[in-house]
Amino acid sequence: MLNASVGERIAIAAASTTLAILIGLLVVAFAGYDPAQFLGNVVVGAFGDANALARTLKFTTLFILTGVAVAIAFRAGVFNIGVQGQFVVGGFATVVAILQLAPFLPTGATGGVLLMLLGTVAGVIAGGAYGALPGILKAYGDANEIVTTIMLNFIATGVVGYLVDGPFRGEGNRAPNTARIPEYVSLPRVVFDVPDFSVVGLAVTLAVVVGIAWVLARTRFGYDMVTSGHQVAAAAFSGVNAKRTVVATMTLSGMVAGVAGALFAIMIQGYYSDPAGIGTYGFDAIAVSLLAANNPLGVVPAGFLFGALDSAGSHIRINSDVPVQLIDGIIGLVVLFVAVPELFRMAAERTGLGGEN
Repeated sequence: MLNASVGERIAIAAASTTLAILIGLLVVAFAGYDPAQFLGNVVVGAFGDANALARTLKFTTLFILTGVAVAIAFRAGVFNIGVQGQFVVGGFATVVAILQLAPFLPTGATGGVLLMLLGTVAGVIAGGAYGALPGILKAYGDANEIVTTIMLNFIATGVVGYLVDGPFRGEGNRAPNTARIPEYVSLPRVVFDVPDFSVVGLAVTLAVVVGIAWVLARTRFGYDMVTSGHQVAAAAFSGVNAKRTVVATMTLSGMVAGVAGALFAIMIQGYYSDPAGIGTYGFDAIAVSLLAANNPLGVVPAGFLFGALDSAGSHIRINSDVPVQLIDGIIGLVVLFVAVPELFRMAAERTGLGGEN
């Protein structure tokens, strides 16, 4: 695995995914359910009609952005396990910014666009700052970024949960939610007439992917990121400030997670609720990135796969007698089979095991 090329790693990930699904179908059969019917429900739940496809693309959008956020750090040899926290902080900052600025801007389409832009900027800044914190601790305090980012996930969930249940709770809300953002602050319904997905959001996501891929492959900053993470001595010899680059890497990763949080807040929720009850997109993004061999462009099909699985799971929970735990177990198998080979490769690379490259 240490010497595997990107293409070989992607092939291994694809084979792992296929094997995991086959074993999952065997588990379904041994549990006394019809695996063919289950597989049919998966296809229908993910692609059966316009609503199913919209639901798949909605989840795909979030998985792509959070997956790219993870891939940025992993490509640079930094383990950002805190994308979920950066996603939460970015989404909350987006809603708060929109609610605070709405009285000072015009209503209608013009005001809506301005508020979405300003809210997204707030989310990007908040996510980037929250990502920079463990980067600073790692670069200048020699703190393990795995530990600090995991801790910061819990802190983000707890603090934002307190804020939406306290100072920022919408007036008259029975549930711990903020006030709703104005109705004119929404993405247009293009192609799909559903309230929680817009093709515009997917287009923004793909634009971010292309931008990040270009930065990593075509700029000095991207070269410095990868070099600082994997070849510290070479980076120092070429004049790269490794510590500063680690902080910049974590900041950029958090900024992309902040974009994901902003899209979640604007396109899907329209307010912000207790983050303990929202999807674990930032955690699932680790498997998405690993499936894509930490390649931003590869994250697109990987995110689509996970989006389809999540969408199918939502459908099967309602329209099938297969227990929810069995469905989650199958998704867990996919995550496990995809993650383990790549994690072994990354561990070998990080520890120097496996011989000469």
